[in-house]
Amino acid sequence: MTLIAGLVLFISFLLMLALSIPIAISIILSSLLTMFLILPFDVTIITAAQRMVTGIDNFTMLSIPLFVLAGILMNNGGIAFRLVNFAKVLVGKMPGSLAHTNIVGNMLFGSISGSSVAAAAAMGRIMGPLQTKQGYRKDYSAAANIASAPAGLLIPPSSLLIVYSLVSGGTSIAALFMAGYLPGILWGITAMVVAYILAKKNNYPVSPKIGWKDRLFLILDAIPSLLLIIIVIGGIVGGIFTATEGAAIAVLYAFVLSLIYKSFKIADIPAIFKETVEITGMILLLITASALFSLVMSFTGLPEAISNGILSLTENPILLLLLMNLILLFIGTFMDITPAVLIFTPIFLPIATSIGLDPVHFGIVIAFNLCIGNITPPVGSALFVGASVANVKIESVIRTLVPYFIALIIMLLAITFIPQLSMFLPNLFGL
Repeated sequence: MTLIAGLVLFISFLLMLALSIPIAISIILSSLLTMFLILPFDVTIITAAQRMVTGIDNFTMLSIPLFVLAGILMNNGGIAFRLVNFAKVLVGKMPGSLAHTNIVGNMLFGSISGSSVAAAAAMGRIMGPLQTKQGYRKDYSAAANIASAPAGLLIPPSSLLIVYSLVSGGTSIAALFMAGYLPGILWGITAMVVAYILAKKNNYPVSPKIGWKDRLFLILDAIPSLLLIIIVIGGIVGGIFTATEGAAIAVLYAFVLSLIYKSFKIADIPAIFKETVEITGMILLLITASALFSLVMSFTGLPEAISNGILSLTENPILLLLLMNLILLFIGTFMDITPAVLIFTPIFLPIATSIGLDPVHFGIVIAFNLCIGNITPPVGSALFVGASVANVKIESVIRTLVPYFIALIIMLLAITFIPQLSMFLPNLFGL
């Protein structure tokens, strides 16, 4: 029965994806179809409805819409522009300096907004025209923007890591946040190395030198925006408040700061709330659908069957990690990050813990894999948004992205097989 249920579940799911049915609907329908094989109709409907509601009935889940709202406030409140100016101060003397500014800007803004798509859109709109004026090829500019956009999903505060914490059985959010710092920074540095090599090859210019007075002004101007990260993450790690309370503080801070900057009016608030509801609704629908999917898998014993099947192939920890990475990289190319985390964490986490991996470390490995998928065709959302903002064809951007893919996969292997890259900061803070 497990085999039949598994075939029905995954074949129907993949078939619906092939028919371009939205992923959340595909998950729900394939789950219901599988449940109908096992349970009576009325029991299936009641059980499915209860599971979908309880899937988001969690206080920690409230942090997701709050972080989304904080990110939108920052995007509309002039904070992204100030972070870009701060990034110019840091990397202004490097070949291809505007691309490096874009990358650092994505790291800073993406970490605050918690969205690779928002980072790619905001930084692409700001930096794209500037790079074109200085003679950068559009595909080069777009590739640097796209490749660095997911870095902010690893650097806290990260809704992706909050979702992993929930589905993994309560892994410490504070530990996950600390664990994401070095891999997120290394992602950005990796993108900068590739951008530097390509800039040297194409003789791209260095931005004009910024005087010390201007440097000081830009740094001071960015400090209030940067303080948000310190306040929120410091409070969560220090146990002063929970992730949800930290998200509420982030909203309040971003709102007050945006009013001080006079970058938006009170009349803009309804539109900001509307955008927040749209994004949150999409995320929560995916979570409820994935909760139902997880229930079906648990009910049929699929996670244990798949885990046992993988373990039957080999017990070598290195081969198991490589195999899980390959599967996650493949999954990330056609599935959004949130449902992928919700569906595959219960399958792979028992395998990871059985070979001695810390759940915190494995959470970063999953996140890093799926972030690569976020910029990979055919479903990479950051890829399509970044190309659209830059007004370039996907085909030309992908060619320029190939060196980034190679470098990021090398970094993924380092993150996977050198646990201290993830665990150094959690261990340092005793988390």
